[in-house]
Amino acid sequence: MKSYIIKRLLLILPTLFGITLVCFLIMNAVPGGPIEQAIYKLKQSQLKEGSTTQPQSQIYSEEIEKIKQYYGFDKPLIIRYFDWLSKIIRGDFGYSYIYEKPVLTIIVSRIPISLMFGLTGFLLSYMICIPLGIKKAIENNKPFDHYTSFLIFAGYSIPGFVMAVILIVLFGGGSFLNLFPISGIISDNFEDLSFFGKVLDVIYHMVLPVFCYLIGNFATLTLLMKNSMLEELQKDYIKTALAKGLSFKEAVFKHALRNALIPVATNIGMILTVILSGSVLIETIFTIDGMGLLGYEAIVNRDYPVALGLTFISSLLVLVGRILSDIALVIVDPRIRFR
Repeated sequence: MKSYIIKRLLLILPTLFGITLVCFLIMNAVPGGPIEQAIYKLKQSQLKEGSTTQPQSQIYSEEIEKIKQYYGFDKPLIIRYFDWLSKIIRGDFGYSYIYEKPVLTIIVSRIPISLMFGLTGFLLSYMICIPLGIKKAIENNKPFDHYTSFLIFAGYSIPGFVMAVILIVLFGGGSFLNLFPISGIISDNFEDLSFFGKVLDVIYHMVLPVFCYLIGNFATLTLLMKNSMLEELQKDYIKTALAKGLSFKEAVFKHALRNALIPVATNIGMILTVILSGSVLIETIFTIDGMGLLGYEAIVNRDYPVALGLTFISSLLVLVGRILSDIALVIVDPRIRFR
């Protein structure tokens, strides 16, 4: 197992190299980058200085070169990539073109928000879906199973961002119910509240976004748990346990449950990505300053350092998460050995 984990960890390096290289080339190939934006602003400033038809003068090549040097675009593309990669290895993610702050500082400031929403959604989904899946397996083809299946598939058929719009219309500020806020994570008078008042205020703002986070994985996780439990309950060792006088409840929770959790455990390592990546559409709709919204703004505004920094961190989390999933699989099922 140790040698397997070491090999997987070593494979992270070439994988990250390939991912970041492709993303770097694609981002630099997209038009509308910082050079084009700077030239456009320079043209606009020349127009305002007095010319009514055309700029007073053409943009001099010296000015363009200064702009390229400022953004580091005066070097060949592949050299720029290795310069960026060498800085990343040293922990320097560069400076944001838009925020004019260190990229790492910006990302770190957004992590607590994404962590709060991601961890809450993750815990709630597992706390609800696993017991619900077990209950549906036990009550298979009974009224409880049919009713809950209808609700689950109804929710699954609605994308999270569509559900967000529906919830805002029905329950958000300005609706006829006006039960929950529709943007941000705190109220305007947050600083004037007591400690418990602040906690309740944050929870109050989290209700609608967290529900939208849950709706996407709710059906998949519930049905995965149900089908896995059904498969285990039909195996011979459960029949043998029941024949020896063990109660059905003991057979389910002492024998079948651990084996049924194996498929669910394969996704446990992806918690890192789910927690920190955020949801672009949900965070944009609810104006939540998390990692998802930061990535969206970086791509729209061609803020290459921020976009590449997020790509690097997200890719690293995915690769580490897959290793953690393998470790969790071994913990749940000791029969599995990776070589």
